[in-house]
Amino acid sequence: MSTEPHPAPGKLDGRVVLITGAARGQGEQEARLFAAEGARVVLADVLDEQGRAVAADIGPERALYLHLDVTDEDGWRAALAAAKERFGHVDGLVNNAGVLRFNELVATPLAEFQLVTQVNQVGAFLGIRTLAPEIVAAGGGTIVNTASYAGMTGIAYVGAYSASKHAVVGLTRVAALELAPKGIRVNAICPGAVDTPMTHPDAFAPDADPATLEKMRQSAGEYYRKLVPLGRVGRPEEIAKLALFLSCEDSSYITGQPIVIDGGWLAGVTVQ
Repeated sequence: MSTEPHPAPGKLDGRVVLITGAARGQGEQEARLFAAEGARVVLADVLDEQGRAVAADIGPERALYLHLDVTDEDGWRAALAAAKERFGHVDGLVNNAGVLRFNELVATPLAEFQLVTQVNQVGAFLGIRTLAPEIVAAGGGTIVNTASYAGMTGIAYVGAYSASKHAVVGLTRVAALELAPKGIRVNAICPGAVDTPMTHPDAFAPDADPATLEKMRQSAGEYYRKLVPLGRVGRPEEIAKLALFLSCEDSSYITGQPIVIDGGWLAGVTVQ
């Protein structure tokens, strides 16, 4: 009789999960964690070089990279077909792709507002609409939408982003109601400040010189140390752990919920 220890089962053994925005940041960490927990992961993004590198690092038996513009309806259908061809089925979705723009609401160009809405809101809708029937056919599964702290309250100068993330929370609740009888749980994660490329100063001030960018980073860090009760920004791997929880049996009785992960930011105001 063998005395070799058996590896502990993964929380996502046998699952196939498509993750958008998976080339970097939260999506990358979700893909890596899900694969480590036994899932085969389909990484979807428009950052092809980075996405392919992440998938190659995870390994071809566990990961497939696909180019996907989440606002493209045909692109979603093609991604689903490619995922099924490679792994046979899909029973999980993480709608993680998103964009952030800073602007005073009355100064926001229509094109900018529509871009944020298309990626953050319409992208999530298309993902649900495209993959839900396949998840039903696979016997049920999970959908996790990435909303935001800004989807639970208002934040000045990110009006388009906040509006789109409020919409994602509403979409999550409706999808949960409609898909529960079909064996699909749908939840939303609502991160606060997280250290990802999307939130770095160079993402919204690309023309600034290195010294200015460094001052902006230091200023942002100090701001969040004072604002967030836990005294720091979140890490992408912490968000990934919540996405894992909502995608596995540990959360089997949870659906339709926006779950905030923000270091206590939304809890209230501390007077010092």
